[in-house]
Amino acid sequence: MTAPGFLGRGPAFPIKPGPSGSLPMAEGEEKVRQSIWLILATAPGERRMRPDFGCGIHDLVFQANTTALHGAVTDRVRSALLAWEPRIEVLDVVVEAPAGRPNTLLIRISYRIRANNSVYNLVYPFYLTEGAGG
Repeated sequence: MTAPGFLGRGPAFPIKPGPSGSLPMAEGEEKVRQSIWLILATAPGERRMRPDFGCGIHDLVFQANTTALHGAVTDRVRSALLAWEPRIEVLDVVVEAPAGRPNTLLIRISYRIRANNSVYNLVYPFYLTEGAGG
């Protein structure tokens, strides 16, 4: 495990008070994982002071679940992580639709933390239609 100073320390995502009313903190590899999740969950234009921050997959909602869409999602995820998360090297991005759930994409990201060469995976669910996540 790398010292949290290099990888960061800050409020855990999503930001919500803990049982004592204080904000839970995240650090190290967990802070990097949360940062990746935040990048993917934020649509460009959503942040007033940083309108270019985020991942453009949200523009693809309501698109047909095709291999072309999977390619577009892969490209947008990779580009967003390269632009906004310098602590990692993106090793692979794979987009797949689970059987029986045509309105859901699973975005599987393999990444290496540059500070210590640790390899991690993250699966981000992306719903093509509103309310499909059940």
